[in-house]
This record gives sequence, structure tokens and C-alpha cells, in this order.
Amino acid sequence: MAVQLDGAVDQTAPRTGKGGAPPTRRGGGSRRPARAPYLLLLPALLATAVFLGWPMVRNLLLSFQNLNMKELIQHLTDWRGIGNYQEILGSEQFWRVTLRTLVFTAVNVALIMILGVLIGLLLARLGTKMRLTLSVALVLAWAMPTIAATTVFQWLFDSRYGVVNWLLDKLGHHGMAHYDWVGSQLSTFFVITVLIVWQSLPFVALNLYAATTTIPRELYEAARMDGAGTWKVFTSVTFPFLKPFFLATTFLEVIWVFKAFPQIFAINEGGPDRLTETLPIYAFTEGVGNLHFGMGAAISLLTIVVLLAVTAYYLRLTVTQEKQEENEL
Repeated sequence: MAVQLDGAVDQTAPRTGKGGAPPTRRGGGSRRPARAPYLLLLPALLATAVFLGWPMVRNLLLSFQNLNMKELIQHLTDWRGIGNYQEILGSEQFWRVTLRTLVFTAVNVALIMILGVLIGLLLARLGTKMRLTLSVALVLAWAMPTIAATTVFQWLFDSRYGVVNWLLDKLGHHGMAHYDWVGSQLSTFFVITVLIVWQSLPFVALNLYAATTTIPRELYEAARMDGAGTWKVFTSVTFPFLKPFFLATTFLEVIWVFKAFPQIFAINEGGPDRLTETLPIYAFTEGVGNLHFGMGAAISLLTIVVLLAVTAYYLRLTVTQEKQEENEL
């Protein structure tokens, strides 16, 4: 060590190891950028590029073509430019379907989140046996394949042999004995909504229950000692602590409901009279049903654009709200 004249230690003097040699860094040599994380991500990135990226590029190219059955059979390429997009955006049907899709998504997501949160909170309050029973029931409902679940709901709401009509008739609503649930727009959407909400509830409920187990019990005890009721405990303890969960789950449910296809198509193929078509059904009907493949490709890309706009708006609201809360604190 170098010592100054007044006895203070010179902090600027270089430190030395044994024999006056400068100390060496443990592990030897200079630090190099870690490449292992990038190598581990490489297979996933390649799979994404092959199975998602390339189909998107092909779909984009098809959206600029006039591809009908004639061009498909004769292997002709008839470029139309932005003609497909101009025709779609100038169609009143497209905007009606877009508005219908947005309303359908908002209603379903609201019901899923409200009911899912209630069931999740119920799981947190139940005893071990009842919680296990309800959890198993939720997992079984969640694990059922979409088409299988849709077939069950078709049977439940069948006009002649459905359990729902039979039960309503037994309860005294004799006019519902042979009611056609897929005969009108509202009743068809009701069946589809019940199906989608039923399929989505397990994901929200089980995840919420798992998230509640991470909340310290002391916070609930302190809130109870302050005289807080059930609602006050939820708004002051549970909701603030689980806010990231609510935001992420709502975001995932918006995407899942917006792109719902098999439930709507299997129930009534977007009927009656195409009144229950959402954007995915509309793209399939125009592209495959009417053999206008270029038009269907353009509608599917516009569907992605609408979904991106919805999610971007949601994320913007989320970020703005978080900034406001930080400023308040």
C-alpha cells in the first residue's frame, strides 16, 4: 500500500496481489457476450419463421391476386394489385362484420373475466375437498376438444331433442318445447357465447386462484382489522396485487375470442343468413366458400390489422393507467 505523508491511505494507488502482481479476475480472461441464450432461442425462431412467417408471406401475395377456381386449376397468376382491398373496404358488409366482431369480443371477454374472477375467488375460499372437486371439473371442461364441446352444445340446444328445451318445458315454459336456438341472430349468439365462456372460464379461474396464493395473508388480516368488508378487501388488497394478472389475462382472452372460428362455424356456419359471421368466418366464407381465394386472403390480413389495432389500443390504455398511478404515488 502507498501511504501519504499525513498517514492517510492513498485510495488511488493500484492494488497488487501476491508478489506485487496485479490481481487477476476469477475465472480467467475477459468476459465475453453469452451466446447460449441466443442459440437456445434459434430453434423456436426458425420454427416460427417456417410455420408462421412463410404462410403469412404467401397469404400476403395471394391478397394481391385475382385467384378463383379458374386461375387455381390452370395455374394462372392474375395480379390485381390493391383491388381486393379496395373492394373489401368499400363493402358495407365488411364494416358490419367488423363492428359485430368487436361487440361480440367485448361481451364475451367481459363475461369471461367477471365469472372467472368470481370462480377463482370461490376456489380460494373453499375447503380442500371441494376445491379439488371444482378444480377437476374445471380442468375437464378446459381439456375437452373444441369440436367435441361444440357438438355437446348442439345437442343441449337442439330444437327437438335438446336438454335445455326439455328442462324449460318441465319448468312451465311450454312455448320453449321446440324452440329453434339457431333460428335467429340473438339466440344463435347466445348459444355461441355460452359455449365460449364455458370453455374460457377454467383458464381464468385456475390462474386467478393460483395467483391469490401468492398474496401474503398478513395483508388480508390487516384489512380485516381495519374493518374492511369483502368488497373493500378485494379492491384494496386482491385487485392491486393481482393487477398484472388481470391485464395479461384480459389481453389473452381478447385475442382468443376475437379469432374464435370452430365454435361459430360448427354451430350454424355464421347463419342464419350470415348474421352471426365474425371476421374469421367472413374470411373463410368469401375465400373457401365462394372460391374467391384472393379476397379471402385480403380479409384475413385485414382481420389481423383490426386485431393489432384493438390490442394496441388496449396496451396503450394499460400503459397510460400505470403512468397515472405512478404519478399519483
